[in-house]
Amino acid sequence: MKNEEPAENTEKGSTTICGGLGIRHLQILLQFFGMVIGYCLRVSMSVAIVAMTQNDQSTDHAFEVYDWKSTEQSLILSSFFWGYTIMQIPSGYIATVWSAQKLLSVGVLLCGIINILTPIVAHYGSYIGVCICRVGMGLCQSCLLPCIQTLLSKWAPPSERARLGTLAYAGAQFGTVICFPISGELAASSVGWPSIFYTFGVLTIIWAIVFFIFGSDSPSKHSGISEKERRYIEDSLKTPGDKEKSDNKTALKTPWKAIFTSVPMWALIIVHCGQNWGFWTLITELPIYMNNILKFKLEENGWISALPYLTMWILSFPTCWLADYALKKNISREVIRKVCNSIAHWGPAIALICLGTISVHDATVATTILVIAVGLNAGSLSGYQINHIDISPNFAGTLMSITNCIASIIAIIAPIVCGIITKDEKDVTQWNIVFYLSAAIYILGNLMFVIFGSTEIQPWNNPETTNIKEQSEKELTVI
Repeated sequence: MKNEEPAENTEKGSTTICGGLGIRHLQILLQFFGMVIGYCLRVSMSVAIVAMTQNDQSTDHAFEVYDWKSTEQSLILSSFFWGYTIMQIPSGYIATVWSAQKLLSVGVLLCGIINILTPIVAHYGSYIGVCICRVGMGLCQSCLLPCIQTLLSKWAPPSERARLGTLAYAGAQFGTVICFPISGELAASSVGWPSIFYTFGVLTIIWAIVFFIFGSDSPSKHSGISEKERRYIEDSLKTPGDKEKSDNKTALKTPWKAIFTSVPMWALIIVHCGQNWGFWTLITELPIYMNNILKFKLEENGWISALPYLTMWILSFPTCWLADYALKKNISREVIRKVCNSIAHWGPAIALICLGTISVHDATVATTILVIAVGLNAGSLSGYQINHIDISPNFAGTLMSITNCIASIIAIIAPIVCGIITKDEKDVTQWNIVFYLSAAIYILGNLMFVIFGSTEIQPWNNPETTNIKEQSEKELTVI
């Protein structure tokens, strides 16, 4: 059953070679900007909520200010993930059986429209109305990662998987990098905090239309791709054309029981949960920490909060190149994934422990440590995130929807727990508890991945093969 090991065959070489830029790179670029837009919509609230709840006496421009408590702000910051979690698995399934490209286009379009309506809803519905908007945005954007993962499994040859996958996913960091300073400048400008929602909402609608027109589910469905590039991608993935696959209904049947009883799959779930706790605790609470502890002004807050994610975005490129280079040098893919992920999780854990241990009164020292803590997280792109495709190319989108669904529950809990711990947002001791807790979760989550994670394609990746095997076992039992 050589079809079960497409990645190994590809690394040894393919009969078709396609160098230079091609349609697959255009698709990855579109996916990159999709991730940029998606994370701008998520992250902008972290800066906007500071301006929405704090009356800046230094400006002559008056905008509505809301007297929301710390726990209410935490609810707003976490509410996006309420809707995001509910639709994760359905989104992954729809992306697999229908169209990841169309689902992503429509979902992101609706998300942008709701974002534009948020300032109006805040005026009439206060924090409850904003929570409802964020839940709706989460529902619409739940398709983002499952669709990207599904598209990558169709467009990224195994020998280019770390590079192309990292480029697409690096849009999350780039979106965060540009969102923080842009949001900070908009909030401090004459157009005020409502412009944050209008600006990113309009950009989101534009991207959705562009991706609907120029995006594609697979090489065989793209009218502009060359025959050489199409054959290169399909031969490297060892996948049949869409017509052939449509005749084989068994290949589309998701092996739910096998997936949920798979040890490598549970290792992915656990490490993804650890990632979400640390990452979303920092990304949602960092502007508040910068404002109350490090005393940065609103416009400074945006730029300084972006520095850690700028570092992470920059580091993602050499990391993915080194991962692919190590693969070409016949270093085990499993070693590469686990080393990358250990740097991504244990590095930040050490940095956060240092941040909580030292007496932090110097903004420069604290910012430097936070830059290290977030920057090293770049290794996760070539670690656990791409590992979904390693263990099951056929169901990569479904696997991502499952792990992201469960991990999104953690993303809901993390800001709420942080809000409970930091009842006094100006108390450094309370923030240190948040940092220690995040470090512990980072360490334990990655430890499970190191021990139980795998890069071997799982037997259930090919349902037809699995069914044949089960049928043979039944026949032997009868005999």
